[in-house]
This record gives sequence, C-alpha cells and structure tokens, in this order.
Amino acid sequence: MTEQHPASRLVAVLGANGRMGAEAVKAVEAAPDLKLVAALGRGDSLDRLVSSGAQYVVDLTVPESTEANVRFAVEHGMHAVVGTTGWDASRLAGLESLLSQRPDTGVLIAPNFALGSVLASAFAAKASKYFESVEIIELHHPDKVDAPSGTAVRTAQLIAAERAAADVPPSPDATTSERSGARGCEVDGVRVHSVRLRGLVAHQEVLLGGPGEQLTLRHDSFDRASFMPGVLLGVRNVAAHPGLTVGLDGYLDLGL
Repeated sequence: MTEQHPASRLVAVLGANGRMGAEAVKAVEAAPDLKLVAALGRGDSLDRLVSSGAQYVVDLTVPESTEANVRFAVEHGMHAVVGTTGWDASRLAGLESLLSQRPDTGVLIAPNFALGSVLASAFAAKASKYFESVEIIELHHPDKVDAPSGTAVRTAQLIAAERAAADVPPSPDATTSERSGARGCEVDGVRVHSVRLRGLVAHQEVLLGGPGEQLTLRHDSFDRASFMPGVLLGVRNVAAHPGLTVGLDGYLDLGL
C-alpha cells in the first residue's frame, strides 16, 4: 500500500467502471498528493462519498446522472471536477444558484481535460477574428453518445465570442439547397461537423480561411491517458476557484 502524503487530497471517482473513470482511478492512485477514498460505479449509493470522507469528487458518469451527483457533492461541501456532458444553460444556472449558498465550494465543468485540446481551442478562438471563414470538424469513436462533442460546442462558443467582440461578420456561405445535415449543425453561428469512426478516440480540427490561405489547428487524443493531467490539474486547483468554472482554460494562465 502506498503511504499517504501528509497533505493528501481525499478524492472519489464517480463512473469508475467506465473508460474515462478507470483511467481517472489509476491517475489518482498514482498521484503522491492525492488519495483515492471511493470509486463508485452505476447503482452505487452516493452516501459512500460522505462515509469515505471525500473532499473532492471527479464525476465522469453520464448526462442523466451528472447533475444529481454534482448537487449532492456541493450540498455536502465537496469540490467537484466534472467531465460529463449535458450541462445546458438552465442546469448551469441552477448549479450557480446552489453554489451561491456554498461560497467556499468550487466546481469545474470541463468539456475536455486534454491540455493540448484546451490550448488549441483557445488559440483557435484568438485567431478566428483575423479570418473570414471558420468551421469545426470533430472526430470521435462510434460509441460516443452525443454530437457534436462538448469540446466542439465549447470551441464554437469561444470562437463566436471572439468574433462578436471584434465585430467580424458571419462566415460567408452561399448554400441555398442542401441535404439535411450536409452543412453540419450551427453553434452560435459556427458550423460544426461530427465524424464517428471506429479506431478514433478524440480529435478536432478548426479550419480558418481567408483570401488565398488556410490555417488549420488540430488536436489528437490517441489514448484516454491524455485527459488525466487535466483531471489532476482540476482536482488540485478547484478549491482555489470557488463557484462555477466552465472550461479548464479558466485554470490556465494562457496569456492571451
């Protein structure tokens, strides 16, 4: 048994039997400053979080249960690091209201924990105001249940905000006739295309176009281990950021 670090953070992982959850369990166990005190799967009682003494909860479950999981953690004074999708505006607003009653508790909801992906999205957003056209292609394994990915939605939102602030007009598009879905979906005015293909893990391209040139920013996760440095960074920093933070970029000094 690994000796507990004197300042160990006590961590519980929800969704521990899933692909991401299993990686998170291994990452927490390998971190000298963290101690895994609970690993819960589907059907396990959340009361185990309390009995285990968990101070931090990593939620990597499914959209149907993530809100209840995070509310339980916050109500019991536990910080939460969340990688589960399904957090729409109304859910986020409800969580912010709950957190206002727990001013010392922090929650991080991150569509993607791969540091390279977070950086690529931030770079794309900053670059987008200099280009006439922008579109996103996200590529994932066929077992992914949501489309577009949370990362692509977040990237599109960041891009849209940057372009709006710079008063950049919408990307030109003369399409007047199309088969349904041919132009992807639209997120805040940015076109997003989803690919689901066996052999992929998580990949995203942001295509930026101007007269006579194209800039492509691409990030590839070849293994779910790529997400673990971001998960650990979240656990180590969430207590210092009380309230709700959406996006791991909120914890990074990007200097942009």
